[in-house]
Amino acid sequence: MKHGKKYVDAAKLVDKAKLYDAPEALDLAAKGAKAKFDETIEAHIRLGVDSRHADQQVRGAVVLPNGTGKSIKVLVFCKEDKFEAAQAAGAEYVGGMDLVEKIQKENWMDFDVVIASPDMMGVVGRLGKVLGPRGLMPNPKAGTVTPDVAKAVTDAKAGKIEYRLDKTNIIHCPIGKASFGAQKLEENFNTLVEAIVKAKPAAAKGQYLKSIVVASTMGVGIKVNTAKYGV
Repeated sequence: MKHGKKYVDAAKLVDKAKLYDAPEALDLAAKGAKAKFDETIEAHIRLGVDSRHADQQVRGAVVLPNGTGKSIKVLVFCKEDKFEAAQAAGAEYVGGMDLVEKIQKENWMDFDVVIASPDMMGVVGRLGKVLGPRGLMPNPKAGTVTPDVAKAVTDAKAGKIEYRLDKTNIIHCPIGKASFGAQKLEENFNTLVEAIVKAKPAAAKGQYLKSIVVASTMGVGIKVNTAKYGV
């Protein structure tokens, strides 16, 4: 694969054999983001678990202290008595069966996060085949199935992100924008890693944090030293 000049220049700054401490790695990732848009900085965390086993799943959500830098459109499924609270908290779309039908009939997907009150999951469940593959299906572990829909909306707007293992036992998460600078990125990064460490399954054996790589959207991957996290 042929890379552009900006990627090649950024790659020259990175020693691929080196494990960088998080602050230096994030600083390099931010400085290497040379695209014309504000690139997202992502963390890719490989865990020493087997996601095929239910007792080794790692999934949850965490509010990043400095947000993600992305404006989030929130859709809430709830009963009418909670419409006003959800809208006041900042939800762009609030409804029930009307929104389910809009998604089914029009293939409408103009939202980033879906929140549902527990009494609506019977209806929302019909959208499993549409929302599931996109990672948008509300889930109690991620805090997106909750009686307090207004708080869930506030959290989503504040920079709450969901983390979950993919089939190769890696978690991929955005931790902010290149424009944040190293300090804010580090605060977000540490918050994410600490949450994932706390979520370590009892069934996990051996080294838990296998490797961490940070990279900007268009940039080169930078390996992070995981020793300080002690797992």
